[in-house]
Amino acid sequence: MSEVQGKAFDLKLLGRVLEFMKPYRIIFWLTALLTIVLGFMAPIRPALIQKGLDEQVMVEKDAIMLHAHAIFPDQSEAWFEQLAIHIDASREDNLLEIIIWIFVLLFFEAFLQFFQTYYANWIGQSVTLDLRNKLYRHVTGFRLKYFDNTPIGTLVTRVVSDIDGIAQIFSQGLLTIIGDILKLVVVVVVMFYINWQLALIVLIPIPILVIATRIFKNAIKKAFTQVRNQVARSNAFVQEHVTGMNIVQIFNREKQEMKKFETINKAHRRANIHSIWAYAIFFPVVEMLSATSVALLLWLGLKQSLPENPGGLAVSYGNLVQYILYVFMLYRPIRQLADHFNTLQMGIVNAHRVFNVLDRTNNHIKEGHLENRVFKGNIRFEKVWFAYTDENFVLKEVTFHIKAGEMLAFVGATGAGKSSVINILSRFYEYQKGSIEIDGNDLRDHKISTIRKNIAVVLQDVFLFSDTIHNNITLHDPNISREQVTEAAKAVGAHDFIMKMPGGYDYDVRERGGMLSTGQRQLIAFIRAYVYNPGILILDEATSNIDTESELLIQRAIRQLTRGRTSIVIAHRLSTIQQADRIVVLD
Repeated sequence: MSEVQGKAFDLKLLGRVLEFMKPYRIIFWLTALLTIVLGFMAPIRPALIQKGLDEQVMVEKDAIMLHAHAIFPDQSEAWFEQLAIHIDASREDNLLEIIIWIFVLLFFEAFLQFFQTYYANWIGQSVTLDLRNKLYRHVTGFRLKYFDNTPIGTLVTRVVSDIDGIAQIFSQGLLTIIGDILKLVVVVVVMFYINWQLALIVLIPIPILVIATRIFKNAIKKAFTQVRNQVARSNAFVQEHVTGMNIVQIFNREKQEMKKFETINKAHRRANIHSIWAYAIFFPVVEMLSATSVALLLWLGLKQSLPENPGGLAVSYGNLVQYILYVFMLYRPIRQLADHFNTLQMGIVNAHRVFNVLDRTNNHIKEGHLENRVFKGNIRFEKVWFAYTDENFVLKEVTFHIKAGEMLAFVGATGAGKSSVINILSRFYEYQKGSIEIDGNDLRDHKISTIRKNIAVVLQDVFLFSDTIHNNITLHDPNISREQVTEAAKAVGAHDFIMKMPGGYDYDVRERGGMLSTGQRQLIAFIRAYVYNPGILILDEATSNIDTESELLIQRAIRQLTRGRTSIVIAHRLSTIQQADRIVVLD
């Protein structure tokens, strides 16, 4: 599987993601405002602590008392004792006031942080909801040729995992990065405003941190891309092999397939270890540089504030504590910034993958303009050429005409093109040359929804969803009632076996209809076609893998279904095609 790297940071791609944010722009700007407010509030708590230490707690009572004796030499000792008590009480009151303000600030920050986090994640999930719906709708419009060439697990990764990564652009990427950068700028400005010498001391290790962050960012981006590729590879392998587990077990290939999975799993582990290795180096480096800033601050700050060094920096103990808190406020966002920037990058890489699928318009079937038509069933093929790949034509100059209400059977060797005829008639694939008409109108002039509504196909391999029998028949179409389903089941002779199931029509057939026999699944497919009342019915080897008893029921169902409607039957059994008006042999 080729890796999808994308650009290191693609602003154009980010802009496309932000287009999906427009319906929620009010919430987005509100969240951005909360982020800005939180950024400006960051330096307040350390300033309050410094104020408590320097102006309230560390007040030199002895110095005040000495000045008071010099100014008021005539006062009594009792007066001076009352002054000392008043100083202590005032100091305690001021300290309590500052503590209360700190707690109020903490609760206010927590309040704002809750809404900022909640709305950032809400926007991310809302955007991914819309994007996932659009992607799924887009994929369902692809020609079958796209699914022939694309592993299902890869598409599952695009629709699920990659879009979850895009959600992190909002929850842990863009707004978080803005908040971190704003907090850094505000803290640095406040530090320089209060004491530029101490600010310079704190920032001494920053150049090393910038270099380390850049190295980490590049390493983790590469590692994350490898992880995403390995996840897609693992999904594709597991999806394919779980679906085909019966083949694996029938041919005793468990050990060999397990070895393949172990190889893929080891590659997935290596990719994750690369990212862990980068984190394991970067985070200790950040902690070491943070500790270095604190050590320099204490050493130079305390040294300059000693009494024997009156020409120093005039640093108080409150300033030292304040700047130590600023150090932690400075390094934590820087450490998180690298992580969040990589999250943003990976979101961009995921968006690159998703938009690659969304931009595949050449895989879409070209829509016609005729809609809401009810097909009578006149079909005409005129010199039709068709190839699945390049110029390897399966059908060459095929010409035939089916009148409304006729039953036409196709027989021929495997690979002669029988299924290809119905594939292009249903517009699952596009023919290259010639023309196909339904009721006198070119096939390509009809809307896809009109074609699919008027043509029902019963395949040899019936696919049933993990759902009830009723829902597998109606495919959750609210216009089809339970009475219609019951009537159709009785018409094709399947009502009795359904009612023997626990729950009857509400019986869950499990994944791919695993709880039913091949013949029972085939009868469900006939009921499904019957309730949709199509103008054209196609049976593709619908009786090839069933027992004699089921065949009798299905023959009855075929007679019921084909009565009065245009039918195309592909079969090897004579019993299936003996009622056909004409038989076409493809060689």
